[in-house]
Amino acid sequence: MGALAQVGGGSARGSKTTYRGGMVKRRGWLEWEAEQARDWISRPQAGDDKYSRGVLGVRTGSKEYPGAAVLGVDAAVRTGLGMVRYLGPRRAADLVLQRRPEIVTVSGRVQAWLLGSGMNASTRTDTVTAALAAAFAEGLPTVVDAGALDLVSRAIGPTVITPHAGELAAMLANETKPGSASQIAENPGEWAIRAAHLFDVTVLLKGAVTHIASPSGARLTVSIGPAWLATAGSGDVLGGILGALLATHSDQLETDSASLAPLAATAALLHAEAAILASAGGPIAALDIADAVPRAVAALLDP
Repeated sequence: MGALAQVGGGSARGSKTTYRGGMVKRRGWLEWEAEQARDWISRPQAGDDKYSRGVLGVRTGSKEYPGAAVLGVDAAVRTGLGMVRYLGPRRAADLVLQRRPEIVTVSGRVQAWLLGSGMNASTRTDTVTAALAAAFAEGLPTVVDAGALDLVSRAIGPTVITPHAGELAAMLANETKPGSASQIAENPGEWAIRAAHLFDVTVLLKGAVTHIASPSGARLTVSIGPAWLATAGSGDVLGGILGALLATHSDQLETDSASLAPLAATAALLHAEAAILASAGGPIAALDIADAVPRAVAALLDP
């Protein structure tokens, strides 16, 4: 492991964070590893209750893609937090409850949001759009995925967006310097940096190598995921893991939005480690990854 590497983190509204160890890549990219990541997992204490452990609000899924809700919620629960409130379409809610009967499906207190997985911005109803806008308006730590990415300008709290190359290309389509999905895939780091500055949010750009960039200078990568991770629903699982980490660190994020970048990198690392455990060298499906998250957390905390 190397010496100290100083990079910025989180939104431009936040402060800077120092990360220890790791491999510095071209232009200062730091490979995020277990040594750093374990410091960003919240262990419950004897006096904790379900609220102090973190409550994640989830608005994901749609009539067309209800499974995305199941995958994200399941992954969030398995990452470790006090409660998940799922607020989405009836069919998706029914499937979520079949999979996880402990999920709460009524409105109430939350400490972070996961928005947009399994939604399509072009077919989203006005009612759903209004609900997403109301979540953004709370100013809480938020993960923005898929069908909510077009609303990122409404974010006022600590925010991480989680596009793949095609989704980022769509976000940039009307900007002065748009980029195609193939251009972004060829040089993901540079496009992640550009998007972080353009949208003033932390960017987790999904791909063979995950790139995390923030407006204030964080440049983190996660490179260990197996190629088997390229499977339907894998990104929904990642969103749930990240949402749980934001919920368990919501108090810290109120005063230090620089924490977004290491939390995003930790989510990507857990996602990759869970895939390795689930795969054991063979093919996997998204739920297999979610099922393996507790083992990945345990291995990270107690190497």
